[in-house]
Amino acid sequence: MSDNRLTVQQAVARRAFLGNGLQSAAGLAALACLQRAACGASGSPAVGQSNPRAKRVIFLTQSGGPSQLELFDNKPGLLKWAGRELPDSVRRGQRLTTMTAGQKQLVMPSRVRFRRCGESGAEISEWLPHLQGVVDELCLVRSLYTDEINHAPAMTKFLTGHQLAGRPSMGAWTSYGLGSENSSLPEYLVLISKMQRPSDQPLYDHYWGSGFLPSRHQGVKLRNSREPVLYLRDPDGLPRELRRGMLDGLTELNQQHLEQSGDPEIAARIRQYEMAWRMQTSIPELADLSDEPEEVFELYGPDSRRPGSYAANCILARRLAERGVRFVQLFHPDWDHHSRLPSWCTARCRDTDQASAALVVDLKRRGLLEDTLVIWGGEFGRGVAGQGQWDSIEAGRDHHPRCFTMWLAGGGVKSGISFGATDDFSYNVAVDSVHVRDLHATILDLLGIDHERLVYRHQGLDFRLTGVESAKVIKAIIQ
Repeated sequence: MSDNRLTVQQAVARRAFLGNGLQSAAGLAALACLQRAACGASGSPAVGQSNPRAKRVIFLTQSGGPSQLELFDNKPGLLKWAGRELPDSVRRGQRLTTMTAGQKQLVMPSRVRFRRCGESGAEISEWLPHLQGVVDELCLVRSLYTDEINHAPAMTKFLTGHQLAGRPSMGAWTSYGLGSENSSLPEYLVLISKMQRPSDQPLYDHYWGSGFLPSRHQGVKLRNSREPVLYLRDPDGLPRELRRGMLDGLTELNQQHLEQSGDPEIAARIRQYEMAWRMQTSIPELADLSDEPEEVFELYGPDSRRPGSYAANCILARRLAERGVRFVQLFHPDWDHHSRLPSWCTARCRDTDQASAALVVDLKRRGLLEDTLVIWGGEFGRGVAGQGQWDSIEAGRDHHPRCFTMWLAGGGVKSGISFGATDDFSYNVAVDSVHVRDLHATILDLLGIDHERLVYRHQGLDFRLTGVESAKVIKAIIQ
């Protein structure tokens, strides 16, 4: 590392020191001191926190690649190009997937009407009427791009900074960097929509994994069913005091093992057992929405009463923000519209539009939006060429990594602005390009973290979320 701070790994390397004559109490005290030297009071590294604008993140992850052309990036000039081949000067020989590489790239204009909304005048699709109503709270970033063209590597890069599985996710890095504000809930929680029809869009555990960070930082996935977390309920006939005694005995054995080996995963295990004990009370209370007034369900829409729905998960996300959970991530799949785009994309908009807008409204009226960063977006966008017969209602769009749109709200982001722009075909970024690494750097900056100093030593190298390539904080979108 570039400064003189001790890392947790260096502390673990003192195991020989702990084993040479130190008895258990002194050894554990020495290890604790070394860990505190490397970490702040919350058990997280000192990462140059300065002027944090956001305390927490709610990431509304839309898996599959929402089409910017139908939702956010209005290109009425494409009408004159309808059915004509995309010019080579625009295409520039860029890679296509095997699904469309063998067909002509015939331009398919969007059939959607856009409307200028709010004081900002930002153009939003008619398919997102509720988002139109909160557009002045949003920062639209229209110039994102990534390097990967297929879902798994693109989503992995989008969430971990690298296309190969095994790196810590953004939520895990946030947990590692900032620690927790709540002792009864994990720092990083994941909610996955319970779809009303089967979805073939896979969601892999490494999207919210901790990679090589200690396992305490991995996302905890809540089940979208009656029991959000399995095995929290005490078995019938087992008194709580007996369960507490069993846990205390297990903790003592683990502490003895920790003294002998210095393995930080044992410390993580002790902590997670204690967290599970506290979650026996906190999780049922969190998941019980019966204390929410009727107007909340009306705000989030009719689907908000269906357990596991995107709308119900948005209410849970707000409840988690109220309880100080550091990073909440919602996953809504099935945005991969290679065919029947008008019907499938509108269905996903119906799933998410009202609830996403309601979350922004709800957080603001509760005084939480100013320090809660809300992010909406997917791993890439969709291409301008029609997949299949371009003028058929059965047509769709293929993956497109060279430009796509996301929106952010709250958490120190400027409201009512649009940043960046694409070319006339929504094929390449024309102004103010934002790589996913830049998005990561900006999110960390809003949380008060210097992305270049948030590092973890693994296999002899100092790793960070933004990697070794250049990454910049998008200062223009920060208040």
